[in-house]
Amino acid sequence: MINIQSLSKYYGRHKVLSDIDLVFNKGEVYGIVGENGAGKTTLFKCIAGLEDFEGTISYDGSTLKNVTGYLPTELFFFSKMTGQEYLQLLSNARNLTNTDFKSSNIFDLPLSEYAENYSTGMKKKLALTGLLIQKNEVFILDEPFNGVDIHSNLIIKEIIAKLKQLGKIVIMSSHIFSTLNDSCDHLHYLKNGHIKASVAKGGFEQIEEEMKGESVGSRLIDLLNLD
Repeated sequence: MINIQSLSKYYGRHKVLSDIDLVFNKGEVYGIVGENGAGKTTLFKCIAGLEDFEGTISYDGSTLKNVTGYLPTELFFFSKMTGQEYLQLLSNARNLTNTDFKSSNIFDLPLSEYAENYSTGMKKKLALTGLLIQKNEVFILDEPFNGVDIHSNLIIKEIIAKLKQLGKIVIMSSHIFSTLNDSCDHLHYLKNGHIKASVAKGGFEQIEEEMKGESVGSRLIDLLNLD
């Protein structure tokens, strides 16, 4: 279980996240939604151990960073590194041996080619494959379905379902509510750095309608220049 208490994050004097309290249980999938700039990516980076923050994040008494795989929206690959070399790098980072990269290549990627030359979707699939190879306990997926073809989207959904079955914790974001409804057990609505609402499966439409209403209203106010 991941237990987040009173998490706040500042960039200079700007408070990006404010007093976040969340619990993520093993064997469940969580969706984080919110408008651009709401703080979703910053929250993910804090959980993954990539950002300093105020408050506490605990995970069964151990170091969360060592068991967490993070799929960011912006992916980086070293120049002249093949797909297989990238997977080997991630495997080595967890001190894993005898990794069968061929059987792990569930997306049929050209692993002998340079990863920097992959398409956006192929890069995302390679990065996700690397997280699976590492045998992480926690998976943080920032917009995992963006830029990926329909067939691969179905595979990713199957992967998420399998991770849940194996007792892993999956935390993801997506702007596609149908995807969240298919995959998630819980949904948290992040607005202006605060958790505005948290609902279980079956009540996601409540958050979807609220976000639609706020988004349309905000645009109309801007368009008509009203207060």
